[in-house]
Amino acid sequence: MIKLWVGLGNPGPEYEATRHNAGFWFIDGLARLWKTPLQLERNYYGLVARTSFQGESVLLLQPQTYMNLSGKSVGALARFFKINPDQILVAHDELDLPPGQAKLKFGGSHAGHNGLRDIHAQLGTGDYWRLRLGIGHPGDKAEVVHWVLKKPVLDHRIALDQCIDRALGAVPALMAGDTHKAMLQIHTSTPPRPKLAKPKESEARPTQPPDLGA
Repeated sequence: MIKLWVGLGNPGPEYEATRHNAGFWFIDGLARLWKTPLQLERNYYGLVARTSFQGESVLLLQPQTYMNLSGKSVGALARFFKINPDQILVAHDELDLPPGQAKLKFGGSHAGHNGLRDIHAQLGTGDYWRLRLGIGHPGDKAEVVHWVLKKPVLDHRIALDQCIDRALGAVPALMAGDTHKAMLQIHTSTPPRPKLAKPKESEARPTQPPDLGA
């Protein structure tokens, strides 16, 4: 069971709507879903919410350390509450997935993501769950920093919100330990409904019943 749900991002209104804060958006949604407010807890360097599931304490966390030091917050909270790495899920922005796609995975490298890099260092392992929320890639490595710290265009934001909604829908399966079911829900995107062609004026006009006479 996941006991610590973490969303990565940067604190402050100037970063609130940027791509790098996709993990924050997931935790915001989870806090609303569970009706548990996030509050600043300085001992853990982040915004924290508490709830329970089947008698077990469950925590939500948004580190307020800025992305590069995310592990400082995650490590402090995990150590205090004695939460094992495999009971932690970290939601974060993912350059290698297009907007609208999300992937759930366990373990692996940090792949250059600075937030994950610091979490690896603080936990001493990469053996924790990740929810990778696609933000797309600018196509040029030199543009990555600018890309992640910029607001997504409207279509990309809508696609991100939709994949976060799918991930939130998979939370009950994750809490029950059914990771296979959760992956199916998260990885399966619903294609947009086709737009119906507007009927021609002649087709839209109601048909008169035939005159059958007296």
